[in-house]
Amino acid sequence: MKYLNIRLLALLLLVIPVVAACGDDDDDDGGGPVALSVALDWFPWAQHSALYLAQERGFFEDENLEVNFHVPANPEDGLRLVGSGEEDFAISYQADVLLARGQDIPVQSVAALAQHPLNGIMSLESTGITRPADLEGRQVGYAGLASDEALIEAVLQADGLTLDDIELVNVGFSLAPALVSGQVDAVIGAYWVYESFQIENETGDEVAVLPLTEWGVPDYYELVLVASDEMIEEDPDTVERFVRAVQRGYQAAEEDQDEAIEALLDNNDDAIEEVENASIELLVPFWTDEGELDFGTQTSENWQRYADWLKEHGLLDEGVESDDAFTNEFVEAASED
Repeated sequence: MKYLNIRLLALLLLVIPVVAACGDDDDDDGGGPVALSVALDWFPWAQHSALYLAQERGFFEDENLEVNFHVPANPEDGLRLVGSGEEDFAISYQADVLLARGQDIPVQSVAALAQHPLNGIMSLESTGITRPADLEGRQVGYAGLASDEALIEAVLQADGLTLDDIELVNVGFSLAPALVSGQVDAVIGAYWVYESFQIENETGDEVAVLPLTEWGVPDYYELVLVASDEMIEEDPDTVERFVRAVQRGYQAAEEDQDEAIEALLDNNDDAIEEVENASIELLVPFWTDEGELDFGTQTSENWQRYADWLKEHGLLDEGVESDDAFTNEFVEAASED
């Protein structure tokens, strides 16, 4: 019996370090999954399909993350909530990030989700709006975003008008319904890769679009993924893991658009499959500039050019440094894996 006890003790001495090592690994991984809250810029649509595909395929789980995507009640709230730490990430817009930093909201873009503008001034063809000057005396709907107000002001200036020549109407998320119902004559903030299909599918009406870059607005990143300065500084590992999972999601969605849209439909009962399929087909080239860039890539040149343009139009404080508004480190780290 004494011999057996000695053998058991020896075995226990061998096992304890192994168990301890397993416990150390768990500590390195943070124990259970890290819960993250992500504010979407809009209701779920084709652009977000890659995020839901990443969730369905377990890409966030692979990074020991538990992610909750949701739409804030007010489309203007995303950056403020991230800056205050109430949200971990948000999808927002390049102009809004720059404007937020001018208001001392400490946020940065950690990845570009669309390399070029998707926005435009949209109207029904029957209204006869073919250039910005045709908006004089008209009602223009927008979602309340500072960036859209800045953009339409610049577009109007390019054709000899000012904001005083139109009536801006905050219609919230209801851009297409406001246009179709006749509540407004045109909208800004609607995407020609989505609402044009939505309107034509629901009403059969033809849609006219004034692309912003044809009226004095420089090329810019339409959608960006945003985190707070504090999170980037204090928890860069979590940011990198989240960006890596997002990058994998967009790569997978590009390779299998049908499955991406199925993941979206599972998370938005109001989505119309035909509209989403048409939308994602146009969106995919914008994710990587038709395969020329790693997903999420941003450049100092793009941020500086856009910041300079906003400053030239008196829309951005001169003290805002564009290089402080973004970082490429997490995209580069994810792309190396």
